[in-house]
Amino acid sequence: MKPIYFNKISVVLFALALIIYSCNSSSNSQVVANTDFDSTRLWVGWNQYHIPEKDSLARYGHELIANTSYYLGPKGIVKQITNGMNCQNCHLNGGTIPWGNNYGAVRSLYPQFRARSGSLETIVKRISDCMERSLNADKAIDSNSKEMKSIIAYMNWLGDGIPKGRKPKGSGIMDLTYLDRAADPQKGQIVYTSKCQRCHGANGQGQPNIDEIGYQYPPLWGENSYNTAAGLYRISRFAGYVKNNMPFGEVEYHNPQLTDEEAWDVAAFVNSQSRPSKIFKEDWPDISKKPVDHPFEPFADGFSEEQHKYGPFKPIIAARKNKSGK
Repeated sequence: MKPIYFNKISVVLFALALIIYSCNSSSNSQVVANTDFDSTRLWVGWNQYHIPEKDSLARYGHELIANTSYYLGPKGIVKQITNGMNCQNCHLNGGTIPWGNNYGAVRSLYPQFRARSGSLETIVKRISDCMERSLNADKAIDSNSKEMKSIIAYMNWLGDGIPKGRKPKGSGIMDLTYLDRAADPQKGQIVYTSKCQRCHGANGQGQPNIDEIGYQYPPLWGENSYNTAAGLYRISRFAGYVKNNMPFGEVEYHNPQLTDEEAWDVAAFVNSQSRPSKIFKEDWPDISKKPVDHPFEPFADGFSEEQHKYGPFKPIIAARKNKSGK
């Protein structure tokens, strides 16, 4: 295990964070930092102030996650390839927050087989996908570049201490229970207006930073948002994400403002809006492996594209189980 270096301020801040998380968690959901893995306890990553000074790659990797647009955006000082969003617009606080689309399981689970590509994927492939889909990049950064190596170093640093093949509790995005009805974009618009509009704007274009490099609040649709191949374009992913994290700065996973129905409906509304369209022809070589909420044909189950996008999903699941005999 690599040593963790602390200064007095960082020790106090991290101790305070652990106390807050622990006090707000049930007895079987206590927080565990990345140096003490326990599958029954909730994982939260160290913050950037704990990265050893000598680990320049991990430090630069965090900087790239936090300020992607500065380095790789339309005015990027390294390359100009992404849409202006930062990675942590979707992977909150540098990918360290429980259920905040975090990076806790990246090191332990990759390489792994993924049905979307039908292949064994490396961390490089996963990062490249995020850039080309969520950041709508023309192309990903080179796998041998300092930038790619630094992002991987940061993710490996975050995941240090998690056994290979294990997934920490609180990783990624929480799966919400499927509704008995289709998610409703019209109801979702009401939720958006009351809960989301003040940050992301009436037109969903977000709020750029004062220097117009990156976003304080990212665009949720339009030409500068994630494209139709991104993970958040599946409404189950978007619903689980907003349920535990939005409105930003006002909620945490244990104290949500939205009901499950509101989360599903606002996801349907946001993903019904226009955004860049991108098709990866190599996706889902086995169409029977597509998630129930994958929104594009063809499908192997006979249900419509509309139902695959908005639901109800339970009939699709039941039909698949019946067909497979499981």
